[in-house]
Amino acid sequence: MPQPSPRPPSQPLSTVTQDALVIADFGSRGRTRTTVDRRPPGPYRRLFAVPGTRAFTAGNLIARLPMGMFSVSAVIMIAGSRGSYALAGAVTATGLAATAVVAPWTARLVDRYGQARIAVPATALAALGSLALLLCTHYGAPDWTLFAAYAATATTPNTGGMSRARWAHLLNGDEKGTADGKGRGRADGEALHTANSFEQAVDELCFMLGPALATFLCGALFPEAGTLVGAVLMMTGVLLFTAQRSTEPPVRPRVEGLHTRGTSPLRAAGMRPLLAVCLATGAVFGSMEVVTIAFADERGHRAAAGAVLALQAAGSFAAGLLYGALRPSGPAERRHPWCLAAMTALMALPLLAAALTG
Repeated sequence: MPQPSPRPPSQPLSTVTQDALVIADFGSRGRTRTTVDRRPPGPYRRLFAVPGTRAFTAGNLIARLPMGMFSVSAVIMIAGSRGSYALAGAVTATGLAATAVVAPWTARLVDRYGQARIAVPATALAALGSLALLLCTHYGAPDWTLFAAYAATATTPNTGGMSRARWAHLLNGDEKGTADGKGRGRADGEALHTANSFEQAVDELCFMLGPALATFLCGALFPEAGTLVGAVLMMTGVLLFTAQRSTEPPVRPRVEGLHTRGTSPLRAAGMRPLLAVCLATGAVFGSMEVVTIAFADERGHRAAAGAVLALQAAGSFAAGLLYGALRPSGPAERRHPWCLAAMTALMALPLLAAALTG
């Protein structure tokens, strides 16, 4: 039987689907016709064909799932114990503010000393803060202890950022963009676009499953169950993620004279307005969690709050995957205002639904 023609040397292996279809048609003359399906694999299939990506992604998913659990669990736990959603919202807001201050320092330590060396102890300290919040709430400690305990969770490392750093390391290759002998090839801008979109979709997946899981655990078991399970998942996921040393980016040691005031990222063009937009967007999403739970609880449907938050995150998850599969044209700074405008318009729909239908 004739064999398919060999792949031309100039054609990368990834452009030939691994599931090539060989169709033999035995005609009246006994000849064989061979057809090879050369349709390229999809962007996500090519992305996870890179060695080591599936392993660190699995651990990172477990570590990031509590990201959507902690704030909802804290609100349900504190409001149920103290009878005040205002106090619960204030405690979670304090934790977010502390995270905004501590997170950049944690990230700098991760860059300087490595992900495994910093992320594990930082996560352990954050898990202890979550357990302290649980104990203070359960045993009726003064209100100020709730603020202190939740602020201790600010050392939680940005596992999503560490995962994005691994994608950039694997897909960008070395400084010249050429292969470095470890399976990393030329810089691939399209693959990096897909990876970043996938990571954003994973964030939304965590916010889709996290609130639903938290409300289920707190309602079906006991009010502190969401916080307890979240701390265990976070510690387990970080241990699994950091164990994947083959994909960890190299350490970037401090260079004398490089870290001066003039090289601060905050001084980069456009960085401050972008941070202001991100702060406003984060405030909107953060307040939506508290308001949604309070709105549903007022009507005797607390269990429905998790489903509502999950649906909102499901839309963002689907949009993230779709955005990663597309190849948008033009610079990102032009697309950003249009995306914000669309988000603002769509986020008015829940308000209209609540106002018009109750």
